[in-house]
Amino acid sequence: MTDDLAERLIDAQVAFSKRQLLDPGLFHTLVSDEVDLVLKEAAGLTLGEVVTPQMIKDTAVKFAIQMPLEGSIPELVGEIAGRLYRHSVNDHVRLDDVVDAKTFDELAAAVADLDVVRRVVREVIDSPVTIDVCVDVITHAMDRVVTRARSSGEAGIRARVGGTLAGLAVPVLPAIETGVEKITRSGASFVLRSAGEETDTALVESAHELWRNRSGEAVGRFRELVTADDVEDLVVVVFEFWKAFRDTDYFRTLLGEGVDHFFDKYGDTGLVDLIADLGIERDDLVEEAMRFGPPIIAHLNERGILDRILRRQFAPFYHSPEFRAALQGFAPS
Repeated sequence: MTDDLAERLIDAQVAFSKRQLLDPGLFHTLVSDEVDLVLKEAAGLTLGEVVTPQMIKDTAVKFAIQMPLEGSIPELVGEIAGRLYRHSVNDHVRLDDVVDAKTFDELAAAVADLDVVRRVVREVIDSPVTIDVCVDVITHAMDRVVTRARSSGEAGIRARVGGTLAGLAVPVLPAIETGVEKITRSGASFVLRSAGEETDTALVESAHELWRNRSGEAVGRFRELVTADDVEDLVVVVFEFWKAFRDTDYFRTLLGEGVDHFFDKYGDTGLVDLIADLGIERDDLVEEAMRFGPPIIAHLNERGILDRILRRQFAPFYHSPEFRAALQGFAPS
């Protein structure tokens, strides 16, 4: 008798729950009520009462450091990047459709005004390496001119004169290179030192000019600069860097410090206030539940999975000692 009653109650509760879940109006009411009740209960709880910093650190370490990045993950990222690269929308959307001229000008000016940008530019300008690069460019250019002139197969007086001068220059080339290097080094030092504040203006103006010349072109035009192989190589490089970087003590320290700061700031904050600070409101929770819930539940019902899910939730109780004990004293009607 008890088992028959249990089965009838299971069937009734499954039918009731399905009606709540499958009827749009009832489901919306159910979601709204549950969200309101959860938020009401959560209002009296703080983050620090529910979880500890170490729990969050362990989770962060698992997903940021310990989770393997082998197999399908790099492959999937590369495939997605390649698909976005090849998408036809790149051939129809212009650069100024993505970022208009006013926004680009404001962004370029803001970046140039950042103190960190100014400091980096000054560091590059003041670096001896920058001067060495200028010297190398000039001396190598001179070497190429002499070599090209000597090997020129062009006919005519100009080619012969060039070849003769190049031949005469070869014996004294080391002395010439030394002189050129001295002149270039002193000249480069002077020019770089005298650039001053004009460097920032020049960089911004160069960016503006580049944008004005290219803003009307399609985004896909830059496939000429960045090939599909470049995209694939970049994905590989980023993954290789991340695999090495995430396993360093430096990254672990930064990760732990970030979690500690989050708890220092929000540990005593109520959970409702916390999710509000993160930009998640009550209406957002209801909206997303209504977006994903009905189609997923309807699909589960069509395939007969919903009944099995509900029955698994209810059957253990109705066949439990607790249910049998609750029935004691009730006479069958």
